[in-house]
Amino acid sequence: MDSSTQLYNHLKAAEPFFLLAGPNVIESEDHVLHMAKNIKAITTKLGLPLVFKSSFDKANRTSSKSFRGPGLAEGLKILERVKTTYDIPIVTDVHETIQCEAVGRVADIIQIPAFLCRQTDLLVAAAKTGKIINIKKGQFCAPSVMVNSAEKIRLAGNENVMVCERGTMFGYNDLIVDPRNFEWMRESNCPVVADITHSLQQPAGKKLEGGGVASGGLRELIPCIARTAVAVGVDGIFMEVHDDPLKAPVDGPTQWPLRHLEELLEELIAIAVSYLMSYANHIKLLVTVPMDKVRSLDTLFFDDARISITSFLVKMEIY
Repeated sequence: MDSSTQLYNHLKAAEPFFLLAGPNVIESEDHVLHMAKNIKAITTKLGLPLVFKSSFDKANRTSSKSFRGPGLAEGLKILERVKTTYDIPIVTDVHETIQCEAVGRVADIIQIPAFLCRQTDLLVAAAKTGKIINIKKGQFCAPSVMVNSAEKIRLAGNENVMVCERGTMFGYNDLIVDPRNFEWMRESNCPVVADITHSLQQPAGKKLEGGGVASGGLRELIPCIARTAVAVGVDGIFMEVHDDPLKAPVDGPTQWPLRHLEELLEELIAIAVSYLMSYANHIKLLVTVPMDKVRSLDTLFFDDARISITSFLVKMEIY
């Protein structure tokens, strides 16, 4: 079994969830190493599988004046240093087909940005690296679109794919998270990840001094979205974390403070474990409900809780 498939299976089996986390963009080698060291210490303590995230180039910034990062060559050198220094897998994003081969030599997971989730050539080029592919759902897309995007990866010969919910446009400068998407995206037949930070962006919602706009955000609501995601039972959490969000060069309003990361993760683990235990307590359904009737049962009621039996069976990997 190749290393990508081993990691993919490890993440799929993670309980209660795995974590993709790190600063939005590489600001410097020292900063990224500092963040990786601290995030790994926290996730190791809590027993969560970690994939460290940071971008070498933010090519889709709102303003041409925004900080983009060190670029492909220098950025990959820094990410490789993180990978070898702290023995953690890496996830980073690509924007062009010509980047995929080089990124695939360093990254363990290649992320497809939301704006590019339907770009066939990019999806195929990423898939052919053999790395795990994390596709973010476009803010303009229905969850059903992810079925097709994931299938493009598989048709290119790569079964190791996951899909990520990151909010849906609500007017011009806001996003909302529809919890139903976490369930509907399971039709992609792969792990479902919740981006609990980008989903709280307010695109082009912040006016800049001297003219122009940048993305704002609602950092204070990150715990709210995170609680919702783990209560529904997502497989992974994606979040951007910074030691000083107010001074972050980009996306500061939607990066979670490092000093509060452990506290938030502890709460999410408790919620997720409660979710799993709730389903486990009703495993007797497997012998009382005929399997051929499962699809016709929309919901069942237990102790005043509305629980989807189909969701349960999917989580237990028997449906």
